[in-house]
Amino acid sequence: MKRSSNLSSPHEAHAAHPSRRRYLVPFILGSLLFLMTACASSSEAPPYFEAFERIPVKTVVVKDQRIAYLDVGTGPPVVLIHGFGGSMWQWEYQQHALSRHFRVLTLDLPGSGLSDKPDIDYRTDQMLDFCIGFMNALQIEKATLVGNSMGAGLAIGMAMVHPTRVDKLVLISGLPSQVMAKLSSRLFRQALETRAPSWLVSFGNRLFGGVATESVLKEIVHDHTLLTPAVLDRSNRNRRRPGIIKPLMAVKNALPSWETDFAPHLSTITHPTMVIWGEYDRVFPTPVGEELHHRIRGSQFVRIPDAGHMPQWERPELVNRSLIAYIQS
Repeated sequence: MKRSSNLSSPHEAHAAHPSRRRYLVPFILGSLLFLMTACASSSEAPPYFEAFERIPVKTVVVKDQRIAYLDVGTGPPVVLIHGFGGSMWQWEYQQHALSRHFRVLTLDLPGSGLSDKPDIDYRTDQMLDFCIGFMNALQIEKATLVGNSMGAGLAIGMAMVHPTRVDKLVLISGLPSQVMAKLSSRLFRQALETRAPSWLVSFGNRLFGGVATESVLKEIVHDHTLLTPAVLDRSNRNRRRPGIIKPLMAVKNALPSWETDFAPHLSTITHPTMVIWGEYDRVFPTPVGEELHHRIRGSQFVRIPDAGHMPQWERPELVNRSLIAYIQS
């Protein structure tokens, strides 16, 4: 599969020197917003999402908040849900391939990307309400949900709380039980454990965001040649946009609810489920994905070689092939 022009110049980002990185601990959370930066927030959504082709960015109001999304293709609906700190750009290599078979809806969750960033707690129940509201607003009665990382956790929550609205589940580098115990990424652990106030994280993001962003990118992406100057520039330009630090910090507050209300009940999921995992995932190693697969009875497991925590971005040709075959089965 041909890559977009944003990935055309191979470049391996350099990690921060260890002596510098220990001073960045309070600011790592700010750097995680690289995941949302290619479609970062602004007062008005841009008219097009730039990927393989120009895709119009649409908006819909859900619970008085503007939700930005992409809507391409026709056929059975498939909703793509990004992860912690992410946005619709994480699915840029799925738009063309999947839309040839399905109606593909890719949203920026509240607090992320181009969507509004309300002053709420970002609890799991609130985010599930937004997901249902999004489907209702677009008159989608039932859909296959494809989630990456924490987005997979939301997909699981939808299957448990609103089972009649979910057709199939695809969990890519999904959220396991006992998240903190299984988390192997030091940077993500620091981000989730920080008690630094949002103003300090915002200040640190302005001073050290470029260095920290490279470190986070290298933690998530296995193939560092994909971290081209264009990708780094895209991240660094947009991480400076206002309004994204406080929602990002609030999202971590959803973890206690996940551990008490959802993770213990993974074995009760009856929806057809496929679990996809990057072979070199440094956030949740492959055995974590295999355990998730075994807890969901009847699920399929697909290991993606030479990929990290976002295999759909690193190895889209393999992931898309698996998605299309599974959803059509």
